[in-house]
Amino acid sequence: MNIFEAIREDHEKQRVLMRVLVETSGASESREKFFKELKAELNKHAIAEERYFYVPLMDSDNTIEPARHAIAEHHEIDELVETLVQTNMSSSAWLVHMKSLQELVLHHLNEEEHEFFQQAGKVLSAQQKVQLASSYRHEMLTQRGK
Repeated sequence: MNIFEAIREDHEKQRVLMRVLVETSGASESREKFFKELKAELNKHAIAEERYFYVPLMDSDNTIEPARHAIAEHHEIDELVETLVQTNMSSSAWLVHMKSLQELVLHHLNEEEHEFFQQAGKVLSAQQKVQLASSYRHEMLTQRGK
């Protein structure tokens, strides 16, 4: 498995969780459960991706700006997640914020997969892609309980 496959695998989990969440309603047990899972996935993913994908790409002039842009989007995602945490789940505003989060995350994932992965693929060696995937997956597993 290379770094792109490892990241895509987690992107798919995020897409599924968001799809499920926008179809929940009220302060239900399922909404709380899926939101808690999405929040944890987004957090672990951002940490692992920044350490084992973006940081190595900051060494190259060709990928430093896209890496910075992606990290900035992670911060925007964090802010929206915090807004959701502070919004009553039974309020209609919660779903509005959740749809905004979904839109932002989907934009981020699509930009990564369809633009940034191609740029990164030209910068990283085959060995680096495999090694970074291993480090990334390890980080995701050690972050599980957090």
